Amino acid sequence: MEKSCSLLIHFDKGTPALVNEIKEALEGNDVPAKVDAMKKAVMLLLNGETLPQLFITIIRYVLPSEDHTIQKLLLLYLETIEKTDSKGSMLPEMVLICQNLRNNLQHPNEYIRGVTLRFLCRLNEVDIIEPLFPSIMSNLEHRHPYVRRNAILAVMAVYKLPQGEQLLADAPEKIENVLTTEQDPSAKRNAFLMLFQCAQERAVNYLLTHVDRVSDWGELLQMVVLDLVRRVCRTNKGEKGKYIKIIISLLIVPSAAVVYECAGTLVSLSSAPTAIRAAANTYCQLLQSQSDNNVKLIVLDRLNELKFSHREIMVDMIMDVLRALSSPNLDIRRKTLDIVLELITPRNINEVVLTLKKEVMKTQSGELEKNGEYRQMLIQAIHSCAVKFPEVASTVVHLLMDFLGDNNVASAIDVAVFVREIIETNPKLRVSIVTRLLDTFYQIRAARVCSCALWIIGEYCLSLSEVESGIATIKQCLGDLPFYSVSEEGEANDSSKKSQQINSTTVSSRRPAVLADGTYATQSAASETVFSPATVIQGSLTTGNLRSLLLTGDFFLGAVVACTVTKFILRLEEVQPSKVEVNKATTNALLIMVSMIQLGQSSVLPHPIDNDSYDRIILCIRLLCNTENEVRKIWLNSCHESFVTMLSDKQLRETEEIKAKAQISHSQPDDLIDFYHLKSRRGMSQLELEDAVHDDLKRATGEFVKDENDANRLNRVLQLTGFSDPVYAEAYVTVHHYDIVLDVTVINRTKETLQNLCLELATMGDLKLVERPQNYTLAPELSKQIKANIKVSSTETGVIFGNIVYESSNVLERTVVVLNDIHIDIMDYISPAVCSDAAFRTMWAEFEWENKVAVNTVIQEEKEFLDHIIKSTNMKCLTALSALEGQCGFLAANLYAKSVFGEDALVNVSIEKQADGKLSGYIRIRSKTQGIALSLGDKITVKQKGGS
Repeated sequence: MEKSCSLLIHFDKGTPALVNEIKEALEGNDVPAKVDAMKKAVMLLLNGETLPQLFITIIRYVLPSEDHTIQKLLLLYLETIEKTDSKGSMLPEMVLICQNLRNNLQHPNEYIRGVTLRFLCRLNEVDIIEPLFPSIMSNLEHRHPYVRRNAILAVMAVYKLPQGEQLLADAPEKIENVLTTEQDPSAKRNAFLMLFQCAQERAVNYLLTHVDRVSDWGELLQMVVLDLVRRVCRTNKGEKGKYIKIIISLLIVPSAAVVYECAGTLVSLSSAPTAIRAAANTYCQLLQSQSDNNVKLIVLDRLNELKFSHREIMVDMIMDVLRALSSPNLDIRRKTLDIVLELITPRNINEVVLTLKKEVMKTQSGELEKNGEYRQMLIQAIHSCAVKFPEVASTVVHLLMDFLGDNNVASAIDVAVFVREIIETNPKLRVSIVTRLLDTFYQIRAARVCSCALWIIGEYCLSLSEVESGIATIKQCLGDLPFYSVSEEGEANDSSKKSQQINSTTVSSRRPAVLADGTYATQSAASETVFSPATVIQGSLTTGNLRSLLLTGDFFLGAVVACTVTKFILRLEEVQPSKVEVNKATTNALLIMVSMIQLGQSSVLPHPIDNDSYDRIILCIRLLCNTENEVRKIWLNSCHESFVTMLSDKQLRETEEIKAKAQISHSQPDDLIDFYHLKSRRGMSQLELEDAVHDDLKRATGEFVKDENDANRLNRVLQLTGFSDPVYAEAYVTVHHYDIVLDVTVINRTKETLQNLCLELATMGDLKLVERPQNYTLAPELSKQIKANIKVSSTETGVIFGNIVYESSNVLERTVVVLNDIHIDIMDYISPAVCSDAAFRTMWAEFEWENKVAVNTVIQEEKEFLDHIIKSTNMKCLTALSALEGQCGFLAANLYAKSVFGEDALVNVSIEKQADGKLSGYIRIRSKTQGIALSLGDKITVKQKGGS
């Protein structure tokens, strides 16, 4: 069994030092050589060597040295060597050390005294320390603070030893006297810490006696005071009021660390609105005053926790939280917006939107390289504000439409989607949005934004003037027809490369794009074409945006243009009384479509038109040549109705989520309502009164005694050994984010005493044991509770395995009982989460780890199988319920979850019903790390079978 160790030094095993070399160096007079030799001796000792032959050499040649470094290394050497024999008795040669330590404690140099006192803090042998008591106590009054603060720590260490209270019975009293006279902040903190840990009542009395001066004490001492307050309040809840006053008085001290701890202590001890408000205010001040981004992120996490438990107080702080947007860090801004969006109410919506608008305007300056990404976040935030409170839409929609031509394609798409939703939900804004969109259409640079904008104008241009403006805008942006001349086609073979040097760029990932249903896109819509405006193409024509995009080969956009023009013509037939004008417009529309097909089939472009786009444009041509009423209805009404259904589905999902959150009630219908105006005041302050009321409420609602469901607790008990083993063991596993606690019960089932019983554990995966196992002695038929802490560093299925080793009187060698493996379930670390379709697709394209699991199940219904997978994997289905309804023999759905470490887990389920009624298909899992993809795959493989 390894002994405990209080220091760790890096040791190069490649070149171990020889004992004879060390001995020679120690016997010489060269001080640097002696220092080097002492270091080597300490390293060898730490790595398991005993070196008994060096002890006398060190006593003779090192002990008398006056060099401070050598004296310090001597103490490290004494700390490392064995000071007792196999029976636990002190070795006789240690008497020599006692004399040297006593001399050091009376040494004229304060450094030697200080390091010796520090050494005594780590000594457990009472026989060595006992003769030194008078010297230790005399150092409490030394003139130098370094000696005094270490003397106090030494007294505390001795007092904590098993017989320490008998050996130093008057220590707390002496330390209390030191505390009243001490001026040095560190020594004062150590003295208070000693009283706090060894004589709590004295520490409390001292605190309450000097309660008015607490705010003037040093930072170190204030931190210990907060520790004391937390401990006292947990053991004695009745006294809480007066201690909360102390915490509130510390909220104004200059130290950020103390203020942060105070706020945390207030939240953990009290639910009184005044206390929570004070804590929230403190966090908001720290958010402004601290420049460190990590500190800001931690403070935002605390505010996020407050948002869940005390939302009504946080709503009042919303503008203070929004100030954190002044930080240039994107993570801080994202977290701030997430908190703010959940605190919006009709009272503060206008202020919040005004602030967000100002921030959007600031991003136009272009000083920071991540302005585009930040703008996208702001647009999404404004979008969700406008959806929750439609009345603010009119104030922001026109500002955001300026960004439809943004170079950042993602934020431009977000604006287009926002405009599309607002124009449907706010009919009053329809005319102004359509007019503005037609005016700014020529500025749009990205194909996907153009597609969305074309759909909007195609659906919402209703009056004659709007339809005519729409047709004119499209014609202007397409430029002169045809798109190329016959002579150009003839020269295409040798000049096709030159003609392609249009000032444009195609932005697309090398991976195929992923559509909403999880399938891969093969059409040209997969690539995102962005161009630089005002490019002159053959024939010196200053072209429009649609022409430039079409000439890069984007025929998906061409199909969208054809559909939009077709809708315009169909609507024109309804609103234009003159047949001549309608025929003219129809002819122009047909010319546009024919020109696009001609361009697609020519050799001017390197890639011909894709079949999907070709079929779509041909359909539009046929429709304009021969219009039926049924088809007209489909084009002019059905498309719009589908969009309305999609929006209502989305709203339904959101309202259901809000209802589900609201159902988690914090109080029952028959809860006691406490009118604290009628409560006996007994000289209590407002804060104490509020706190007492909230405690009464908690006690009445049983919040102080929240226990897990007993059945759930039993599910977590794992049997580690068999019933016939001499030692029976079972473990209760508690998983709490980054920590796993194993509570192992070990029962001696024999009639003998088991000695040196040790629970040895090892881990596989990203798990680490925190402490070394201890040895125990177990009497016959008795049990022992052993706790083991394990740290977790990533989301993957880890395994804990090990054995129990013990000795018994009649067996000479040690007995080993092998334990069952404990598998740590990935489900303890992942929880359902929500993200947008666009974000899901972006992550799907970026994440490199994919695990593909073939469907193998007895379940025969697609929806039932999907529900089974969602339940088994603890994930959230992002695909709308309406998309999963009906029977078509095929189902595709996206699932998403987030781990406690912030990792994303993406799952795509694609299943098909075979002719024999069985389900087939694949479940694909993607993540940034290998562990989560493999672990989720294993989980699905085990659970997917279904049935009984």
